[in-house]
Amino acid sequence: MAKSKAKAAKAGGATAAAAVTPYVQRLVQDAELRDNLKTAYDSARVAYGRINNGKAPAKLLDDKKLQKELQNAASALKEASDSLREGPKKRRKGGFGLGKLLFLGIVGTAIALGVSEGLRNKVLDALFGAEEEFDYQSTTAPAPPPPTPAATGS
Repeated sequence: MAKSKAKAAKAGGATAAAAVTPYVQRLVQDAELRDNLKTAYDSARVAYGRINNGKAPAKLLDDKKLQKELQNAASALKEASDSLREGPKKRRKGGFGLGKLLFLGIVGTAIALGVSEGLRNKVLDALFGAEEEFDYQSTTAPAPPPPTPAATGS
């Protein structure tokens, strides 16, 4: 029976560790979360030191520095918990991404082709071959003119 309890405890520990893992991963990956937790810890430590300095409890209520440190700790903890609830933030790249660069290239090319006739002709020649210049010459003989009444002699 003791063995089954030990197995159950190990299984429960593994389940608890699996549940904590996403939070640990977030703590490792998110620098802002770490900064918030460090700020909260530092402010709480300073506040604790002010409480333990031997002042009377009534004077602690009027201690502005203590109130400020407690407020800093509370706001940092609130930001950290909000960030844990939201999930990881997606990082956005600044500047031109590949999509923006491609779009800019297409628009620039369209404008250049619309404005410059010479460039447009070069592109059309490259795509469809050079335009052949020729003079049209008919291979059929022209139809004889219809007979006129004066020429028939009547």
